[in-house]
Amino acid sequence: MQQVDKENLKSFGKMIKQLRMAKSLSLNKLAFSTDGVTSATLSRIENGQVDFKFSTLIRLSQTLDIPLSQLFDGYVYQNISDELS
Repeated sequence: MQQVDKENLKSFGKMIKQLRMAKSLSLNKLAFSTDGVTSATLSRIENGQVDFKFSTLIRLSQTLDIPLSQLFDGYVYQNISDELS
């Protein structure tokens, strides 16, 4: 995994944790409400330690009652085509 990917996962995890805490949800309560995501997996997501499926993003946005697009706020597109050539 590239460094930029690791940084994005950490930023994303931090945002998920902030959203969860703003809604006064415990880690276990959010995991329980997010069908198919264990509290251990959610903890790893919040700590930027795991890459996850798109379906997990959908579940998180639904459970947190936010638009899916909000999960991508603040991310800047980085053209990696130069790195691929």
